[in-house]
This record gives sequence, C-alpha cells and structure tokens, in this order.
Amino acid sequence: MGINIFYVVSFVLFFMSSQNSTVVLGRSLTSIAKKPDPKDVVATARWLVSQNFWGVLNTISIELQGAPFGNVVSFSDGLPNKGKGIPYFYLTKLDPTARNALKDSRASFTLSEYPLGTCGRIDPENPACSKITLTGKLKLVHKKSKEAEFGRNALFSKHSEMKGWPKDHHFKVYKLEIDNIFLIDWFGGPKPISVEEYLQPKI
Repeated sequence: MGINIFYVVSFVLFFMSSQNSTVVLGRSLTSIAKKPDPKDVVATARWLVSQNFWGVLNTISIELQGAPFGNVVSFSDGLPNKGKGIPYFYLTKLDPTARNALKDSRASFTLSEYPLGTCGRIDPENPACSKITLTGKLKLVHKKSKEAEFGRNALFSKHSEMKGWPKDHHFKVYKLEIDNIFLIDWFGGPKPISVEEYLQPKI
C-alpha cells in the first residue's frame, strides 16, 4: 500500500520543528541581537527598529476620505547591525501607501517585538512584549541622491528579493522623517524618548 505524501511531509515538518526549538515564526533566535534592558529605552527603541524586517505603515487615505490606512510593508534602517534608526521603504505608486504619502505626508510606522520570537508565550499586547510607533512624514527620497543609494543598499541587504521586482512598477525609496516616538517596553505606560535621543544614542 502506498504512503500518502501529505502525511510524510507533515511528519517531516513536525519532526524538524520539534528538534529545533529556536525556530519561532520563521526566524532563528540565533540571528537576533540580544534584547536591551527595558530601562534603556533608547537602546530598546533602536533594537526594535534594527532587528525587525516589516511593520505596519499608516497613511492618510485619499481614497477613503481621509481615513487612516494601514499597510504591511518591508523596511530597513541600514545594513545589518549598522542601522541609523530611520526606516526606509521601497514603494510603488501602484500601492495606496505611496499615493497617499505624495498627497499627505503624515504617517506612522508601528513595530512589535513579537515577530522576532523574543516575547516567549506572552500575548503581543502584553507590555513586556515591546512595541514602538514612529510618527512623522513619509517622504520620497531623490532618486539620484546618496541617501537613495544608502536606502537601496539598506533595503536590499535585508530584502534581496526587491532587486528583482518589476521595473515597470517604478519602485522608489521613501523614508520616514520622525517627529514623535511612542515606546512601550515594560509596565508603567509609554517611555519618554525624544527624537534627538533616538537618532543620536550615547554609546
């Protein structure tokens, strides 16, 4: 009697996952830099941004009469472990997010620690599972500028697939100019952190 291939594949996947307990949500914990002490709010904020690969980018919708529109997007703030703290995005006007930003640049970008696999078994809304919202302006970076080159290198280093995205979609580099930071990394409410402190952390 033949063996059903579905059950074979299911068993192999189950066995692999049970043998490697460090694999959480598709990322290996060994690839994540150590989480800072929650008391060091600047380090925690920069850690969340540098270690994450994607988040929810919110813009003011021009098609929904000004309603907030959230979109899952990939991003990078620099080369691996050399982030600058400023999120860069690779967007096309075929998507509402870029169209919205070109009409009204106000935006916010939200990240959670949960996708990194370092929150354990607690719920993503638990204050011990860090989260950050960066609010500011989503701006198109001039195509031929050094900053655009930096943004592309940063993005392609984390998202190599982007290099092959369709040329006729006219993807361009955008960045979030940060005006405000909302960070929850433990109990007791949001932690005070200025943009200056965030962008120029003390080493």
